[in-house]
Amino acid sequence: MPKPIPLPRARVSASPWLTVILLCVGQMMIVLDQNIVNVALPAVQRGLGISSENLVWVVNAYVIPFGGLLLLAGRLGDLIGRKAVFLTGIVLFSASSVLCGVAATETELIASRFLQGIGGAVASACVLGMVATVFSERRKQAQAIAAYSFASAGGGAVGPLLGGVLTDLLSWHWIFFINAPIGAALVLVGVRALPGDRGEGMGKGTDFLGALLVMAGMMLLVYTVVDAERVGWAAAQTLLLGPVSLLLLIGFVVRQATAAAPLLPPRIFRSRSLTAANIVQFLMIAGMFGLLFFGTLYLQRVLRYGSLRAGIGFVPIAVVIAVVSLGFSTRLITRFGQRTMLLLGLALISGAFVMLSFARADGAYPVDFLPASLVMGLGFGLAAPAAMGLGMSAVTPADAGIASGLFNTTQQIGGAMGLTVLSALVSARTDSLTAAGRTEAESLVGGYHAAFLAAAGFTLAALIVGACLLKTTPSVVVGQQGVSSAEQNTPVP
Repeated sequence: MPKPIPLPRARVSASPWLTVILLCVGQMMIVLDQNIVNVALPAVQRGLGISSENLVWVVNAYVIPFGGLLLLAGRLGDLIGRKAVFLTGIVLFSASSVLCGVAATETELIASRFLQGIGGAVASACVLGMVATVFSERRKQAQAIAAYSFASAGGGAVGPLLGGVLTDLLSWHWIFFINAPIGAALVLVGVRALPGDRGEGMGKGTDFLGALLVMAGMMLLVYTVVDAERVGWAAAQTLLLGPVSLLLLIGFVVRQATAAAPLLPPRIFRSRSLTAANIVQFLMIAGMFGLLFFGTLYLQRVLRYGSLRAGIGFVPIAVVIAVVSLGFSTRLITRFGQRTMLLLGLALISGAFVMLSFARADGAYPVDFLPASLVMGLGFGLAAPAAMGLGMSAVTPADAGIASGLFNTTQQIGGAMGLTVLSALVSARTDSLTAAGRTEAESLVGGYHAAFLAAAGFTLAALIVGACLLKTTPSVVVGQQGVSSAEQNTPVP
């Protein structure tokens, strides 16, 4: 196997761990915002008088630009510098958060959420790429990726709690205002502390046509998927926009094979590791969204928990994810390998979803929800760092930004599509049980059971993909020389 070509690395800051902390705080802030809003939606609806039909756009207006811009933002990070792109995204995200908080009408809120989605995409697209290139020593790099995994997963689990606290004790406006001081601190410290990098330079050329195709295709695909639950999968809108979005994305793929300076260089897919890790990520996140969404509904609509109490119910999973990803995953990965930990984690997640499928209509939190959530936290704490490490291990520093954007895109599309499919299953099963004469609680729980079993199917599929396509690698290294031949995943011939 030929030796990797040496590539320039970003200038390392005086405190590499401060760099990791700043990046993880930024990532957690963005992930928190995606989940914190769900708990506050009823209060937002009452405060602004938003109709039930339009309420979904408080979420969709953020998700659509976020999912559509990640690839472009990641590539811009490689070209003009990831530090500049990250800080620009944080400024836009924080400013638009303030606009969301002061919004007096639903139009103002939805427009501000769209801007917030753009800022979130620009900021988060490069984070994983920056985290993965801070260290060249394999153990420290694995620890940094584990910290990023906790920021992403822990942020999702803590979101419902923080949303409940802010909404109940202050008002829904504060779920947005809280981002402003965090973002300001990140920018003030990050300007000096984050390592500078010049990127490849815009002189390399930018594939503007490819950027237009992927932005239009991804935004249209996300819009079609998230709105399909409202209008129906057989509706004319879905049947028309779905194929159009796929044609745009196919056009993007064709363009990347012929462009002189492609936005998504085809070379990064030569590694089976990167491709398989993204497939695993897609399926795993598609399932995990089922826990965050339908788990919250189970606590609130079946067990009759309030917003704050339901948020507290997710604290154990966040604690377990933190303990496992930050305390044990690095040592376990170093000893047993990433592939082994990934497969074990996916098996535990699948088992946790099966446990949730036995939750009762007259159940109790310590019996019907807590044990499964603890197993879920253990599984995700093991699987997430391993999946990201396996994917990033095949990427040179020059492509770290676009690879990071690709991972984030996979997460967003997986979450949107997974939640839409699971929601359709819940609606169909709930309606069927209601028509059969079951009580409201029994019908709801029956619907959630269908979602949890389908989520288990997603993660089992991820396990099969990982077992078949991923090869054992002892460590993760994205260093100055790229991935060493002894640690590199075997590329696809």
